[in-house]
Amino acid sequence: MVRMRYLQLHPWNVSVHEAAEIQRTLRRQVSLVGEFDEPRLVAGVDISIPRGSDSGRAAVVILSYPEFALVEVRRAVRTLDMPYIPGFLSFRETPIALDAFEQVRNEPDVVLVDGQGIAHPRGLGIAAHLGLLLAKPTVGCAKSRLIGSYIEPVLEKGSVSPLLDRDGNRIGDVVRTKTGVKPLFVSPGHLISLDGAVEAVLKCTTTYRLPEPTRMAHIMAKESAS
Repeated sequence: MVRMRYLQLHPWNVSVHEAAEIQRTLRRQVSLVGEFDEPRLVAGVDISIPRGSDSGRAAVVILSYPEFALVEVRRAVRTLDMPYIPGFLSFRETPIALDAFEQVRNEPDVVLVDGQGIAHPRGLGIAAHLGLLLAKPTVGCAKSRLIGSYIEPVLEKGSVSPLLDRDGNRIGDVVRTKTGVKPLFVSPGHLISLDGAVEAVLKCTTTYRLPEPTRMAHIMAKESAS
């Protein structure tokens, strides 16, 4: 089987100013067209950085859909080149994720990312960044809000409330994936619509708060960090 490839769109060893310019440029290339069309394989990716460590560990899991049977797991470890700076997480973590994706032999149809999509100060969170590099539909599925305002969705699973930027534009949704549990912040990354991103998260969620792809990736990343 041929391993996954990714595009070389920019250098990684850049200043914060250069990184911001790269984000603004790439944001114009993001496509919010596409739906969650019953994929054959779905991927989840998560990055773990142990406290006090100068390296990060990524895990990519490939699951069958809709069974969510584990097809493949790939891990990678890399020294961190950029410190933690709010809004620039993708420059810190994406290279590790790409190292893991480069090993993947069962290419997924859609990728769920533990992080933001376009719900980002410059419209390019890690899910959008990865989507452009992988040329794959990607969905940002974050556990906390980075930007935007919203009204808390009702407590039942499947409830959705729009996440709005300061101009009132919808940049994502606040999605209740489990009744009575804190919602997730969902935004499209690339090659999928706002509604398609929500559909992907809800259809990939079983009995847990996190959708199965990112939940399993989180477990695998933590295991590789131990």
